Amino acid sequence: MKRLVSLYAAVVLTAACVRPIVSSCAGKPEISAKAAVVISADTGEIVFAENASEKLPMASTTKIMSALLCIESGGLYDEFTVDSEAIKVEGSSMGLCEGDRVTKYALCCGMLLPSGNDAANAAAVRIAGSIGGFAELMNDRAREMGLSRTYFVTPSGLEGEGHGSSAYDMAMLAREALKNHIFRDICSQSSMKVCFGAPPYDRWLKNTNKLLTMYEGVYGVKTGFTDEAGRCLVSACERSGKDLICVTLNDRNDWEDHISLYDYSFASVRTMDAELPKDLSAEIVGGISDSIRLVPERDSMTVTTAAGNKDDITFTVLRAPFLYAPLKAGDKAAELRISFLGREVETVPLFAAEDVAAAPKKSDSSRKSLFDKIIDRIGRLFSR
Repeated sequence: MKRLVSLYAAVVLTAACVRPIVSSCAGKPEISAKAAVVISADTGEIVFAENASEKLPMASTTKIMSALLCIESGGLYDEFTVDSEAIKVEGSSMGLCEGDRVTKYALCCGMLLPSGNDAANAAAVRIAGSIGGFAELMNDRAREMGLSRTYFVTPSGLEGEGHGSSAYDMAMLAREALKNHIFRDICSQSSMKVCFGAPPYDRWLKNTNKLLTMYEGVYGVKTGFTDEAGRCLVSACERSGKDLICVTLNDRNDWEDHISLYDYSFASVRTMDAELPKDLSAEIVGGISDSIRLVPERDSMTVTTAAGNKDDITFTVLRAPFLYAPLKAGDKAAELRISFLGREVETVPLFAAEDVAAAPKKSDSSRKSLFDKIIDRIGRLFSR
């Protein structure tokens, strides 16, 4: 069944008010960063914050958005020739030359590992036709994510007028990007063998993120540096089921600061288990029954939290206005959106718990009755 993300019939099962939560544990680390934040990768809950909402230049951590859009654009393994003007850019490079044949996947590796400005520009032109056109796509996506302190001018992170973000926005961007398994797999690699050239041949790219080998559990994300932005670092780390994202901007001691922030934050958070609702149902049309029971794909969830509790979890059923018989047990029928403190954590499929056969064919007068029944249900839906 097609993925049902329609909000025609969103059913909120529990309510939670949105509030910021910041750990008040003693012994907060002293850091060199102009701005920093640590959040739960599961929920976006703030664990540590220092000037986290201040807009600053973020250098090549910009490429988190560029790589995510490149992956989402599709055709990752289709080979093409790079734009000769796009790759003429200063700074870090994956080594693209005029006439090189490459894939979007290789460009993502070139962006996330050696931080290739040439890779970012080549991807931008391939996807949007121009650097400016791609920047518009980046800003559109930022607005969709609610990144209110973020504005993109270039896909590489080389400064442009107004180009910048906040530590918190960059953490939330990384949280969204890490949900993509291709992005997560690439940024977690210390080195990768990638094929490109004229003709293409295999070569190795090395990741600039030294934290991958400096601190146990780190699995990403991206480094950055320019004279204006200073040293910028976005990282993610998982230990003992706890999953955190850390961002520092303009930080001359970023490696050690991230280690200190993780030591503090892992001691400040806990994992919380919560059961998913089991008493779900939906109306069904044209079946021998008027309703059908729905079950989630798993029974429970685990989130990393500093001060949240189970009452902060909200479940919302996403489905079409009506389900239509026949349905078999195990058919995907809807989705369950899980939110924590008002922010989406994930969406899991809901499956039919039983078979519902189609009702026997009836006379014309009976069919009219079924039509009237549908109209009546639509009326009840709007009245709700």
